[in-house]
Amino acid sequence: MAEAAARRHCRRGGASGGHRLTAIGPSRSPSAAPLSWQRAGSGGGGGGGRAEAASGGMEPAGAPPQGCGPAQEAEEPPGSPALPAEEPESRQPAGAHPGEGEPSAAAGRERERCRRGAGPQGPPGRTARGRGRRAQGRRGGEEGGRAGRRPRVTVDSSKAKTSLEALKISLRQLRWKEFPFGRRLPCDIYWHGVSFHDNDIFSGQVNKFPGMTEMVRKITLSRAVRTMQDLFPLEYNFYPRSWILPEEFPLFVAEVRMMKDSDPSWKPTFIVKPDGGCQGDGIYLIKDPSDIRLTGSIQSRPAVVQEYICKPLLVDKLKFDIRLYVLLKSLEPLEIYIAKDGLSRFCTEPYQEPTLKNLHQVFMHLTNYSLNIHSGNFIHSDNVNTGSKRTFSSILCRLSSRGADVKKLWSDIISLVIKTIIALTPELKVYYQSDIPAGKPGPTCFQILGFDILLMKNLKPMLLEVNANPSMRIEHEQELSPGVFENVPSPVDEEVKVAVIRDTLRLVDPQKKKRKDIQCQTLEHVSEANEELLDTGPADRPEYDTTKSPEAGLPSLCLKQVFPKYAKQFNYLRLVDRVAALFIRFLGVKGTTKLGPTGFRTFIRNCKLSNSNFSMASVDILYIDITRRWNSMGIDHKESGMCLQAFVEAFFCLAQKKYKSLPLHEQVASLIHFCEYHLAALDEKRLVCGRAIVDRRSAVVPCQADGLHLPPAAYTPLLNRTATASKFADYRSHRC
Repeated sequence: MAEAAARRHCRRGGASGGHRLTAIGPSRSPSAAPLSWQRAGSGGGGGGGRAEAASGGMEPAGAPPQGCGPAQEAEEPPGSPALPAEEPESRQPAGAHPGEGEPSAAAGRERERCRRGAGPQGPPGRTARGRGRRAQGRRGGEEGGRAGRRPRVTVDSSKAKTSLEALKISLRQLRWKEFPFGRRLPCDIYWHGVSFHDNDIFSGQVNKFPGMTEMVRKITLSRAVRTMQDLFPLEYNFYPRSWILPEEFPLFVAEVRMMKDSDPSWKPTFIVKPDGGCQGDGIYLIKDPSDIRLTGSIQSRPAVVQEYICKPLLVDKLKFDIRLYVLLKSLEPLEIYIAKDGLSRFCTEPYQEPTLKNLHQVFMHLTNYSLNIHSGNFIHSDNVNTGSKRTFSSILCRLSSRGADVKKLWSDIISLVIKTIIALTPELKVYYQSDIPAGKPGPTCFQILGFDILLMKNLKPMLLEVNANPSMRIEHEQELSPGVFENVPSPVDEEVKVAVIRDTLRLVDPQKKKRKDIQCQTLEHVSEANEELLDTGPADRPEYDTTKSPEAGLPSLCLKQVFPKYAKQFNYLRLVDRVAALFIRFLGVKGTTKLGPTGFRTFIRNCKLSNSNFSMASVDILYIDITRRWNSMGIDHKESGMCLQAFVEAFFCLAQKKYKSLPLHEQVASLIHFCEYHLAALDEKRLVCGRAIVDRRSAVVPCQADGLHLPPAAYTPLLNRTATASKFADYRSHRC
């Protein structure tokens, strides 16, 4: 009733004298009054004579999450209405007439004067100036209202699966809008639990890259790292020596025999990991190649066999590994963030170096949480410094107290992460252009990866594997009675994982750029208003609040950017990235991931790689041999043609033929320069020809120049003149 009376009063002209009504939204406190009315100042909002129910159907934001600042210090969530400052002395009961304390009769006489055409009472000369201030206040209020009523970021969590609880907490802290059952309209962010293809998405952002799940499988990761080890063996010595089964089993046997013959004291241990396995499934240790279980599933379930790290760093006599969370925010340009904290997952039996007697004791040798949780020795702890799962920062503090160089350790870990991502990005770009071709609608992508790292006794970090879908559960199962389990919160998991998800969302916030633009516009309006109101007193000026941020009250980011921050130190490693760019250029058909024979021949021809010693017939033989071998390995039979890994092998072969006296990485770099030079020259030639055609058409039909449709070569050159000139200069300097 009070609301209705106030609205009727507004419609009848109750905003006389430039005053207006603004509805104060519901307080975040559950006990607060649901709605109250208050008179806004001259710069408080929209035009006079209008009441705004600023909090209409907005749902309450709730209490601030743990770790955030007090509610009164935090800013309103994005999408909340712009609220005027609350002044207790100006608050009036619902339904009261707005005014400066004058009786309602005086307000009626004032309205009668307005209807007769007379201005409001006041000293001569103040009317125009007051009207100007009110107009300026309205303009400022509209801008302030737009800045305050920011649309909330929308997140589709219908496919979040096990990360749902941590995601919900993060969204509550950010005060974003969650759609747990999906939404007919597009959302800003789609949070998938498993794969990029969980939903058909044509806009917004999705937290998975196409092809990432395939790229971090044990075999594919081993191949990608091995390619980089061939180019830069010293830089990629953080990954154990690996063999792929079953195709490399004879090579594995031969190399082990050769190493034993050269060093009889060498008694290695190897670990066998199924390619598609997870959570420790199917992993076992062997002392000799003959112990590999070749019968049965090895043919249908390929595996990787690696040299086992026998001397790990121990804490409390237990072996442990580190789960670090890495955000791949963008592929092009490459942008990588590392979480400042992670998890340390411990074995549950004291470690001993592997022998034939203890090879099968998984609780001693395997650090997988999903295995050790079934051990009777597993300790659930709410303390980050104790138990079978602890924070990585607690381990660093312990190492630092022992005098270890923790800064160098972090530097080595950052280097390991960047180098691993560099090894993965070439093929990821092929998958990306296949699922999201240039020029077609599609989402942008980001992804949280889980890096499993083992510290050796000398604190050298070794990469065990990369997880495309690291577990984001923040609870664990506890057995109450035989066969009866209950989910119990895990403070250690929540402390690390909620921060990673929340700060990932903060980094990919689609409203961030819009807010910056609005802030800039608001500051411009503030400057203009100050110039126009120099002749007025401070009390007459509208107030602008440009200091608030939607992230007020949140802790600082737990994710640290490492690339492109350290790009200068690692860009020399990105040779295969440039080879992949050549591969993608000659794919021809959008949406494909394999190069056909025609595309390979075009690559050879355009890059001037054929000559009297390497004819086109030899080119065809090279293509057939390499493609047939890679296809026999079971690499994606859905498409016929040459995959990127096969193309990289062919490119290395061509580089070794052309530059015989150089190390492999210099051979490859030289051939890349050679190809880029000739392709730049070809693009320049096409550009010149296209311009000549345009000039001829313009000369013949000058009146139609504005509506001329140019051929593709004339307006879509792959390299402009500046880029071409730089390619020429680079190639000349390289040859010198």
